[in-house]
Amino acid sequence: MIRKLTSREMSSISSALRCVLDKVEAATEKRKKTGDELSSLPTRLVAVSKTKPPSSIVEAYRNGQRHFGENYVNEIAKKAIDPEILSECKDIHWHFIGHLQKNKTGSLVSCPNLYMVETVDSNKIAETLNKQWETRKKAGKLKVMIQINTSMEENKSGCKEEDMVNLVKNILENCPNLEFIGLMTIGSFDHDLSKGPNPDFLKLLKCRERLCEELKLDKKNVEISMGMSADFEHAIELGSTNVRVGSTIFGARKPKAPNKSDGNPTPSGEVKDSSGSGNKMTDSKTDILQENATGVIELNKGLSHMSMAT
Repeated sequence: MIRKLTSREMSSISSALRCVLDKVEAATEKRKKTGDELSSLPTRLVAVSKTKPPSSIVEAYRNGQRHFGENYVNEIAKKAIDPEILSECKDIHWHFIGHLQKNKTGSLVSCPNLYMVETVDSNKIAETLNKQWETRKKAGKLKVMIQINTSMEENKSGCKEEDMVNLVKNILENCPNLEFIGLMTIGSFDHDLSKGPNPDFLKLLKCRERLCEELKLDKKNVEISMGMSADFEHAIELGSTNVRVGSTIFGARKPKAPNKSDGNPTPSGEVKDSSGSGNKMTDSKTDILQENATGVIELNKGLSHMSMAT
């Protein structure tokens, strides 16, 4: 049975969302004062709802939030067809922000109201998404971002900077069912802002400069997705047009089970927010563990029927 939110929990989500939106607006206004040609672009808030119940999503939706992000294919597939969400959130926009495996693209594309995949990191994934979108006769085009591993950390997904141009070019020329709209990165979680701007964020901005120069693209049409709960204001001031905020809105997450958390456990038992995810080791393991668990359940059911028959 799915637990309903208490009035106190609903009030908490409402006030937290309002606070984040106010900060997003303030940071966007501060960016505008720089006078840069891209400074006037709006900023989109993606509320990261991974591990949170449908009731939390509905409450945020009732308070005006429309864009929601999920890290795991199994979870977004389940939430996208949840009766309460389908009934109460008819204009919801789902963003997939986790590491995507080729064998999961069909399940992801089948999700109602899938709006964007922010973590395309290879030609294989791009081409498979393109084919799946066409096969399922989905309307319009699927918006995609290219994830770049600017911090070059092994546990983070994303293509290498040197592969970015060819990947985007392939999407533009050979994937008619995809709409390339921007670049995404996570960056280092432990950067000390007192020492200056996050170098991984600056690197993504330089990637856009290079991409637009080589492919003759208008920078205004290439969004930048960077910034999470701990640094979204800083990211917006630098030029981010899409921020991914989770625990600051919905509250701290608890690990699903040992070794399956979406971040590193803190002393309190909560997990650090990694709203941007795109963490290939964590996301892949979670999907695999979920699939294995389902297989074990089905196997046990089969053995039970055999036992009854004998």
